[in-house]
Amino acid sequence: MEGPVIPETLKESGLTESFVNDMILKSIYIRGSMLGRDLAQFLCLPFKIIRDQLNFLKGEKCIEVQGGDLVGEVSYKYALTDLGRKRSSEVMQICGYVGPAPVPIEDYVEQTYRQAVTGIRCTPELLRPPFTHLVIKEDLFNAIGPAVVSGKSVFIYGPPGNGKTAIARAIGEFMNNSGGAIYIPYAFIADGHIVTCFDPSLHAVDETIDLRTDDGDATVRRLLTTGNIDPRWVRIRRPVIVTGGELTLDMLDLRFNSEANFYQAPIHFKANGGVFLIDDFGRQIVSPKELLNRWILPLEDRHDFLTVSNGKKFAVPFEQLIIFSTNLDPKDLVDDAFLRRIRHKVQVHAPTRDIYEKIFNNYCKKLGMTPTPEGVDYLYERYYTRGRSPRASDCRDLLEIVQSICRYRRHPVHLTRDLIVEAAASFIAEF
Repeated sequence: MEGPVIPETLKESGLTESFVNDMILKSIYIRGSMLGRDLAQFLCLPFKIIRDQLNFLKGEKCIEVQGGDLVGEVSYKYALTDLGRKRSSEVMQICGYVGPAPVPIEDYVEQTYRQAVTGIRCTPELLRPPFTHLVIKEDLFNAIGPAVVSGKSVFIYGPPGNGKTAIARAIGEFMNNSGGAIYIPYAFIADGHIVTCFDPSLHAVDETIDLRTDDGDATVRRLLTTGNIDPRWVRIRRPVIVTGGELTLDMLDLRFNSEANFYQAPIHFKANGGVFLIDDFGRQIVSPKELLNRWILPLEDRHDFLTVSNGKKFAVPFEQLIIFSTNLDPKDLVDDAFLRRIRHKVQVHAPTRDIYEKIFNNYCKKLGMTPTPEGVDYLYERYYTRGRSPRASDCRDLLEIVQSICRYRRHPVHLTRDLIVEAAASFIAEF
């Protein structure tokens, strides 16, 4: 994915002289005296863009040069004067955001649409690797592929314990590893309001391209020249963001930092260009109806609106593969109008005996046990033919109990019919 090009002029940066002046003052106020090149790197702006603003602030008696060497202005050490400290304090009261300079919201919108999930190349051969650890029917796998290609929305449903979350995470792994890198800004600015976008706890940086964390001479050269990627943008793997029962409506709105007077992007906004998985849908604190009413138009129109404290709204892309995963009957959760907007519905059934045995044997090998057919025979005779539906997760849970029994008794980890009987009695409680 081609990234945004580093700006050559202040106009190309989309920022105003007064805004950059304020960013310079706040940066020196927080960081103390700074070399010109360090200030450029901190703001993620080429030095030639901030040079004129430094000279302006020097002329206004807000900053002073405390030293330097023959390299030139990039090596000057800039510090605040008494007037500069007063001005910086006033600016901090208006907006306390300090860090990489934001990009205009228009640039963010344009770049997000350029790297939409609908443009990802997906074939059976490319999609297969993240699913190799799962045992699923081929028709189920073939239903997943077109859903990924569409880049729209997916409803994965079925009884609990049969791999819905694992399937959704495998889709996310494909996006993350094979979907290519994308660019997101550290922050964007809209009508004077700053919104931070990059979240290191959710976004995985492509270390080979990250311009800001590389503190070597190459970074300085990039900031002193032109023709490279704009360092206000971070190159990341396509994000995979998972939320469950903790999801509330206010998590889908801008989060305002009342002390510093800037905003943090909502959780679904951070999933743009990647996957947003709502796991265990229907068991959130917020009701399904409220949640779906909030999203019914974004799903249709592919954009959402963010509202700032003064009530003004900004349109932003809703460009992500959104996955709803639920154990509940979709008809009990949503109405037909919403289901119509979910392009793909993928049902995950309870495993057949053949699939169950494959899963069971795979977990045996994973835990260092020799598979025994008597174990599966017992489970079907005692439980699965008497009303209890088999679950794919039963294999893992039962065999881990067997492993715990062996470790407790200081026996080598192994598998027998008697151990399965004991584990099942503990795990499949009958009340």
